[in-house]
Amino acid sequence: MTHPAAIPPGRYSVLSRKELAVAVPELLLIGQLIDRSGMAWCISAFGREEMARIAIEEWAASSPIYTRRMQRALGYAPEVPGKGDVPTIFKGLQLDIGAPPQFMDFRYTVHDRWHGEFHLDHCGALMDVEPMGDDYVRSMCHDIEDPTFDATAVATNPKAQVRPVHRPPRAPAGRHPHCAWTVIIDESHPEAQGIPLLADNERSRAATLDLAPIDPADDGLADYTGPLLSDLDFAAFSRSALARIADEVCLQMHLLNRAFTLAVAERADADGLLRIRRKQLVGIAGIAAERLARALDLPSTPEGAARLLAVHPLLNPSAYVDATVDGATVTVRPSPAHEDGAWISLCGPTWTAALQAIVRAADPCLDTEVTGTADEWRLTIVRRDEPTPEPDEVAVVRFSTGSDFTFTPRRSLPITPL
Repeated sequence: MTHPAAIPPGRYSVLSRKELAVAVPELLLIGQLIDRSGMAWCISAFGREEMARIAIEEWAASSPIYTRRMQRALGYAPEVPGKGDVPTIFKGLQLDIGAPPQFMDFRYTVHDRWHGEFHLDHCGALMDVEPMGDDYVRSMCHDIEDPTFDATAVATNPKAQVRPVHRPPRAPAGRHPHCAWTVIIDESHPEAQGIPLLADNERSRAATLDLAPIDPADDGLADYTGPLLSDLDFAAFSRSALARIADEVCLQMHLLNRAFTLAVAERADADGLLRIRRKQLVGIAGIAAERLARALDLPSTPEGAARLLAVHPLLNPSAYVDATVDGATVTVRPSPAHEDGAWISLCGPTWTAALQAIVRAADPCLDTEVTGTADEWRLTIVRRDEPTPEPDEVAVVRFSTGSDFTFTPRRSLPITPL
């Protein structure tokens, strides 16, 4: 394994501190929307109940890995592994693609280190699923949440239990807050256990990847070792810390996607798996690109589209995906992401739909020309005379309220025990 000090800064390091403070919550929300793309095709292929099982397996096989990674990156990992407290669990949720800020509006209460509560003032996932009926709401808020909350707790303390006070389907209709939960850590609790797919994902290159360290001398916060905050003010972090957070959030997506792939592979043949993975990628690629292009105010030129590719989760972090951006061209080479079978391994000269979805988010008249081999290729962005209609896969993700969700400024206040 490469020593972290030898790793150059990633592609996000070229963004300003202000741009990064905007990009990080966008990336967290993009990670949440992966399931709006993938699960739609799982419902079509396997039905609602099997979709729920896939969702449980993908989150349970990824969140413990990336939760520990973020703890280490920002310095709030438990001093004794597996003995973390409630504030540590809550800090992890604030930096988790499963709980993007404001869209999943977690409000926290800490009674002491071992007892806490949270409720959701707004649950974007519920807003997406509620129109589909109570059966889908129960699948998400009961069948999926129960095992995945405990799976996430494994990363901090396997004696933690997350239990509902109330949750949807909402009774009475319109009940607020949308749900409420207790978090209790007690030595008498049985230890939560990781699922078999977790061990498989822990062997991935993404799980053990070293990233450029945070520069403690950079202006702004270099860690999250202070008190738990009501809302993270990303602008308070240093440019170096934000670049590392952005890289870690992209790794969260890759770990989630790899777990998704492992879960679907147990239920589909090779052709079926490839079809679902491609549809999932096109959908999230297009919506992610649209949100990032708007948030960073990128120009609708071939060069602007190349810059969009450079900050897109498909090509990040740079230590995982080996790519070079030069003007309106992108060159991709073999990398750890290819070894993991990550999103980039689906792309190349023989299949360009996801790459096209990204550049067309900058301008629907833009297109890609790709030459080379399966894992080493060169993409050139060109302009066509006529715009291309939006792919159906992107339209599916646009069904989510997260596709056009707007973040608003929040005050960041320390949360003290009651």
